[in-house]
Amino acid sequence: QLQLVESGGGLVQPGGSLRLSCAASGFTLDAYHIGWFRQAPGKEREGVSCISSGDIPTNYADSVKGRFTISRDNAENTVYLQMNSLKPEDTAVYFCATFRSAIPTLCPMRTWQYDYWGRGTQVTVSS
Repeated sequence: QLQLVESGGGLVQPGGSLRLSCAASGFTLDAYHIGWFRQAPGKEREGVSCISSGDIPTNYADSVKGRFTISRDNAENTVYLQMNSLKPEDTAVYFCATFRSAIPTLCPMRTWQYDYWGRGTQVTVSS
């Protein structure tokens, strides 16, 4: 059974850092696109970053470019999201999600394309 479990969220001051983890089970990560999404109260879920299957590059939302880094550890079957220079507007529940693309392509950051989702981890940026 395909499963994703997020961890690493918490409370951090503005300018601080967190590293989120997305541990996968029931499938091999490097054959799937993996995306990180977030949802703040009263707002729609939005794409933050994604990492493509194979050797195709990563993708980032403009709001996090230069601050967030996505990576994949195939041995641990885990995807990470390193978040630096955090801002209050980064406060949200962060979700990872996955789907398997039929063709080699850059991962999308559209929620409707992802089939499997974790339950999320809360990130709060506040002084």
